[in-house]
This record gives sequence, C-alpha cells and structure tokens, in this order.
Amino acid sequence: MQRFTFRFMGLTALALAFSTTQAQVTKWAVDKAHSNVKFTVTHMAISEVDGSFKVFDGTMEHAKADFTDAKVSFTIDAASVNTENGGRDNHLKGDDFFNTEKFPSIKFESTSMKALGGNKYQLTGNMTVRDVTKPVTWDVTFGGTQATPRGKKAGFKARATINRFDYNLKWNRAMEAGGLVVGENVEVVLNIQMNEVKAAQ
Repeated sequence: MQRFTFRFMGLTALALAFSTTQAQVTKWAVDKAHSNVKFTVTHMAISEVDGSFKVFDGTMEHAKADFTDAKVSFTIDAASVNTENGGRDNHLKGDDFFNTEKFPSIKFESTSMKALGGNKYQLTGNMTVRDVTKPVTWDVTFGGTQATPRGKKAGFKARATINRFDYNLKWNRAMEAGGLVVGENVEVVLNIQMNEVKAAQ
C-alpha cells in the first residue's frame, strides 16, 4: 500500500509539473495592421525593384523568456503580391513565377531559434514556395515588448536572401549587353508586430 501511495504521489507531481509547463507557454499572433512583408530584386543588373505581399498571417509560441524555444509559423497569400505595376503583378502570379492558382500559399515553419547575443537571433526553418520546400535562415532583430491598454505587443524584424531559382521561379531573359532582366537573389524583409494571445478564461 505504501509503495502504491508513493507511486501515485509521484505520478501526481509529474502531472502537475507538466500542467505548469503547459500553462507557461506564451502565444502570439501577427498584428497585420502594423506589419509588412517586402522584397527587393535586381532589375536589368543596374537597379532594384521593390514589392510586397499584402495578405499574410503568422503565430509564435514559446515557454522560455529568451525565445530560444520559439515555434514560428507564417503564411503568405501569394496572389497578394504587389509591385505597383499590374502587368508585372499578373506575370508574377502566373506559372513563370508563383502560379498562384495552383499554389496559393507561401509557408514557413521554424525548426530552431538561436540567440546570438543582445537582441539578435537566427531563425531557421522550412519554407515552401510552389511545390518546393527548402531550409531558410533568417537574421532576426528583436525590437522589444510594450504593454498597451489592448494587451502586450512584441516587435521583430527578419531578413533573408533567397535564391528564387531554388523554388522554380526561374523565368528570366538575357540582355544584349549581358546580365539578366531579373536578378537571381531576392532579399526578403519582414517587419512584424505581434499581439500576445490571452488564454481563454
């Protein structure tokens, strides 16, 4: 009987510890009104063209205060691409690039969040564009948190350079003077503000 009692107490303590750990997980959701997703690519080897995605969403959850166990999920509506040029945007939505009718979403799922010191992090995960999934590493700057009447907010800036050829976005045209019309590498910058998600009472 005594052995059963000790075992029961041990299992109870383990269950309580697990419950406490679960309760300490902090969840965040992207504040879409105060965030943006932008990209830059070289044009005709002499200048740059900027664009953005207007529709996106994302979440983050972590138990550690330093974010090193953070799990990040992010989704972009590929058809929301916007370069302020209708013809170019339609080309980007077609099969030469995103083929948004067949592959409507660009997705990212993190695998690790590494602290580099200060407010710098390295976020690694898998990004899916079209039907290709490849690892991507982002340089992240944590802007801090702020308590507001509407809840706690956190700010992050993430930057990565992505080879579009890796994701079968391979359309290009050579120029007579040499070089390509559209650059191979695309710089992507995410300015993200997040709202803390309060657990339901």
